[in-house]
Amino acid sequence: MNVLPYGDRAVLIDCDDLAEAQGWFAALDGHAEVVLGARTVLVRGDVAQARSLIARTRPSTAAATSGLSVEVPVTYDGPDLDDVAQLTGMSCDEVVDAHTATEWTVAFGGFAPGFSYLIGGDPRLEVPRRNTPRTRVPAGAVGLAGPFSGIYPRESPGGWQVIGHTSLTLWDSERRPPALLAPGTRVRFVIA
Repeated sequence: MNVLPYGDRAVLIDCDDLAEAQGWFAALDGHAEVVLGARTVLVRGDVAQARSLIARTRPSTAAATSGLSVEVPVTYDGPDLDDVAQLTGMSCDEVVDAHTATEWTVAFGGFAPGFSYLIGGDPRLEVPRRNTPRTRVPAGAVGLAGPFSGIYPRESPGGWQVIGHTSLTLWDSERRPPALLAPGTRVRFVIA
């Protein structure tokens, strides 16, 4: 773990992996304004105070959990569902069963406001990103990439394997908080 300056109002904890970053996030959340990334934790505020807080803190052995649970209804009709089935050696129905049978957890947000990286799914669903990203992925598209599942909050370019779509609104600037899925939220995909 390295603590790096991040401008004059923050420091960045650079970790070896997601688990270490989640441990630091869990330990610091509530004591400072923190933002979790794939292998980093941004600690906002006075730099000297942030460094002092980090020096006297030990990372948690467990990821932070919000206690929240969200059910996401999905229509499994994505353009990459057949490709995911072929990549995993499963049928399309087995892919859907694997995606809905496991409770996922929001590890961190990124890429776009409201986009959350979900972990904890069936390891058989670990597939690579598409060889050629799409220039337009519709809002609500549900995808897989590596160990993650995610939902595109708005239309954007993207390279994930799209297996379905949901009508849920992932980001609403009028809602508090605006993101439907925050780190630690448990997510259950269900067939719409």
